[in-house]
Amino acid sequence: MFRPHGEEQSVMDQTMLQDAVEDQGPKEEAKLITREEGIAFNEVLQLRLEYKNILKIEHLWDFTSLTKLQLNNNLIRKIEGLASLTNITWLDLSFNHIEKIECLETLTKLEDLTLYNNKISCIENMDTLKNLTFFAIGNNSLDQLDNVIYLRRFKNLHTVNLSGNPLSEDENYKLFIAAYLSDLVYLDYRLLNEETKQQAWAKYQYAVEEIGQNELQSLKAMEAEQSQQKEIEQHKEAFVEFLNGSYLFDSMFAEDTEAAKIGHLPKVAALDQLVALCVQMFEIGMAEQKRRESEVNDFFGALQEAVREKQQRSAQRVADFETCRKKSILDLQQAPDTAQRDALVNQYSEDIKMLRDSSMLQELQLVDQLEEIIEDFERSIKDMCRDLENQHHEEIKSELEDDLPDDVRALFMGKDTVMNVVNASHDMHILKIENREDTLVKRIKAWMAALIKRIQEEEVWRNRKCISEILNYTQHLRNQLEDLL
Repeated sequence: MFRPHGEEQSVMDQTMLQDAVEDQGPKEEAKLITREEGIAFNEVLQLRLEYKNILKIEHLWDFTSLTKLQLNNNLIRKIEGLASLTNITWLDLSFNHIEKIECLETLTKLEDLTLYNNKISCIENMDTLKNLTFFAIGNNSLDQLDNVIYLRRFKNLHTVNLSGNPLSEDENYKLFIAAYLSDLVYLDYRLLNEETKQQAWAKYQYAVEEIGQNELQSLKAMEAEQSQQKEIEQHKEAFVEFLNGSYLFDSMFAEDTEAAKIGHLPKVAALDQLVALCVQMFEIGMAEQKRRESEVNDFFGALQEAVREKQQRSAQRVADFETCRKKSILDLQQAPDTAQRDALVNQYSEDIKMLRDSSMLQELQLVDQLEEIIEDFERSIKDMCRDLENQHHEEIKSELEDDLPDDVRALFMGKDTVMNVVNASHDMHILKIENREDTLVKRIKAWMAALIKRIQEEEVWRNRKCISEILNYTQHLRNQLEDLL
């Protein structure tokens, strides 16, 4: 296998990266200007680092816009340090010492991956590369044809290079690949013609159909799991997850060894009744979630409308001022004497002050308006959250029926025994219910506090930004006036 000249290891540091970017960037004078002004790594789109004797991939975290990276012909032993390159579409790691495919999870836009001439023995850890179209892994240590089936998950894959691997020596190599990767166009840089695909299908039809069925079942199971997880997340947003069934009461009775016996007592609520009560709470929680969501949407709508109206008035005020400013500057330039010029300067300065004061006043009025909106919203959200803080009580009476089973009758021979068992079971169940209730209350209060805090912080940031813009603009006008004098 071809390797870089010499085996002296190089460190992939900031100096190497800067030199590489400069070498690939503008030439002569433009290059000098770039060096003086500095290089913005986050704006670099392509980077070539081949033949550098690099041992370890590192210091690439600033290259967030990179789309093409060449690290071929180095001494790299491990794929790492690429997590921040989320925009990369082309990656060349050929002619290195890599033994395992790994650490590619975040490169979801990757289309072209070259791992030619390494020491890889298994195709794996590429599940997130859904956009992969070209994959070169020739001259490695792949020896299991079945491992190629892994590539079926890449629906856009049209070119694969596996030549030079032990598996490519198998007499069924070409037909196996053509059968299991039926959408493949090129194998080892050669076109897979229709005749080859027909022969492959004839040989492997039943096996491919079977694996296709298994994949379909796995896909359906995954979709069902995702749907269930999505539903649970919706329930979590309403703080009522696992309350739409017997989950809570199953956990209660699982730890209560006497629960089944107590269930024979008259007027003791049946599990179905308890579950119905739990489902009722679940439905209330989901309804309250819709109310909260509607209230939050209405709030942000009102907030944005108030800010938008203020911005429109401010823009109109500035536009009107700009019209007057142009006339004032023209009058200043044409003033026939110093007295008239001083009068115009004073008037222009007063106009700037009035613009600043009126803009500040409008911002203060908006702040008061938004504070009132936020306070009303906070009260409304608190009322909604309080509606979910329900109390749960249950009474158990110690009346016995004549047709109790013998073990139950033995359990309840005396009043004290009855009350002890009932009270112990009651306490255990109440503790479970109260713990679930406490969790609900704490979570909804935490959600409310976080929401209000975020709203307040965003408003403080908006207010400071607006005041800064007003002061900067009026200072700019004053500087212009001084330049005229």
